Amino acid sequence: MKARVAPPIILEKVTLGYDGSVALRQVCGEIPTGDMLALVGPNGGGKSTLLKALAGLLAPMAGRISRGGLEPGDVAYLPQATEIDRSFPIRVRDFVALGALRRCGLFARFAGEDARVASAIAAVGLAGCETRTLDALSGGQMQRALFARLVVEDRDVILLDEPFGAIDAATTNDLLDLVARWRAEGRTIVAALHEFDIVRRAFPRALLLAGRALAWGETAETLSAQNLDAARAIAAQDTERRADAL
Repeated sequence: MKARVAPPIILEKVTLGYDGSVALRQVCGEIPTGDMLALVGPNGGGKSTLLKALAGLLAPMAGRISRGGLEPGDVAYLPQATEIDRSFPIRVRDFVALGALRRCGLFARFAGEDARVASAIAAVGLAGCETRTLDALSGGQMQRALFARLVVEDRDVILLDEPFGAIDAATTNDLLDLVARWRAEGRTIVAALHEFDIVRRAFPRALLLAGRALAWGETAETLSAQNLDAARAIAAQDTERRADAL
């Protein structure tokens, strides 16, 4: 097993948003090497926005994100399922093999990747589905295929946006086992999650967001009743402001 050497990710007064509108303000902190961090908070609180910034897909409006020399392509990013077009007629095997794209290049055949792809498909429980197209997969099977692609991609920093939404319990548990193996290998994992039970069970650290960072640290402390009440209050105020603006 190769050593994992991804540097810490440091956020220095990071403000993020879209089209001049601020979504997340003045976030400061460090995601250490090998961290397993859950991003939690109300809808619109900035979880997906922060993941996109960590992935290099969204530039800060202010502040700085330091990845210690990592390029955006050195970070694996799994978007929400709703952002993935499943209408393109690609087979599971070929879709998973796209995880090797950065190693092999756009126009190269994925020579030598067959064993890696087959192993990844087996690891997520999709053996036998290699020739099925994405549109023929259930929601849980599609999520397994996405995780298999991450296995092939083999990055030291893995970003997951709502990876367990709308899938069955068996799939969730299988994928959590895979995430636990990644953690044991020393990879850095950051996931945006709504499921507090999963966060409490599987993620040792959490960052609570509600337009800003309300708490960042050990999960039990971050998800205290007081902190969650504060996040709900901010979300309610934001909803009222949007309603008044209509």
